[in-house]
Amino acid sequence: MTAFGYLGPEATFTEAALIRLLDERGITDAERVPMHNAEAALAGLVRGELDGAVVPIENSLEGGVPATLDALTRNGKLQIVAETLVQVTFVLAVRPGTQLSDIRSFATHPHGEAQTRTWISEHLGNAHFLPASSTAAAARDLAAGDVEYQAAICPALAAERYGLEVLAAGIGDRADAITRFVLVRTPADLPAPTGADKTTIVAVLSSDRAGALLELLEQFAARGVNMSRIESRPTGDGLGLYQFSIDLQGHIAEARMAEALMGVHRVARRMQFLGSYPAAAGDTVIVDPRTTDTSFAEARAWLDTVLSTSRPEHSISEGS
Repeated sequence: MTAFGYLGPEATFTEAALIRLLDERGITDAERVPMHNAEAALAGLVRGELDGAVVPIENSLEGGVPATLDALTRNGKLQIVAETLVQVTFVLAVRPGTQLSDIRSFATHPHGEAQTRTWISEHLGNAHFLPASSTAAAARDLAAGDVEYQAAICPALAAERYGLEVLAAGIGDRADAITRFVLVRTPADLPAPTGADKTTIVAVLSSDRAGALLELLEQFAARGVNMSRIESRPTGDGLGLYQFSIDLQGHIAEARMAEALMGVHRVARRMQFLGSYPAAAGDTVIVDPRTTDTSFAEARAWLDTVLSTSRPEHSISEGS
């Protein structure tokens, strides 16, 4: 039996994402293993204890998930092979009998708190926020008792699974909030290009100097590669030193993407390839006619022709 890790405990949005990704692949007998955090899930994958791991990587309101971005970078050669999008909705859950007026503090994941701030300020303005490792963990620990808080902001599934009462539903600031999750495995064959793909890399600038980031970005612009996300994360080597986590539209098997990544490899101090995989939205990437595989092949053919007719034996000898 295969085993897939996810950000636990049970009933997290991440488990919902894992179930969807397994269903899409027709995997029905996999063990779902809850992990304490993204670092633990990816470390278990590196050690060979898991066949895959699902972690949140981006939220439509808060942007990238720092813990995941950093864990992907730290854990060596891992490869994103798929992604899925999950609509995020929250409820306010309490132990049975608790009233809204009884709530002095509440717990949830920091991203959960960020996505419910309007409702919190209107209904729990005097309550203290306590960060939890996940929204479901906040619900689980509340149900178990012996915690400092009286309420959890969590998925409805978590409230149901842990026997909590829902005081308020749909408390998110945005009904259209989406979290993007990725399925990570150890390097193997790349998913085949679909025409609606995404490539993820991490690049460290060659130096802290004016124009270094522009030099990196020009590699994409010159080859018609569009970025859908770019975020800076500290390298850990000192203040002011950053690396960039970047999502690109396209697949490394495409000539324009391959050329761009080779360019980044030349100008960056370090580049980490984290995978090319089908984009969950399924939108076909629009490619400029000047940067199609055909246009690159024609340019290569032209260069080969020039080189073949400009060999040393065909050049004018010195002194003639």
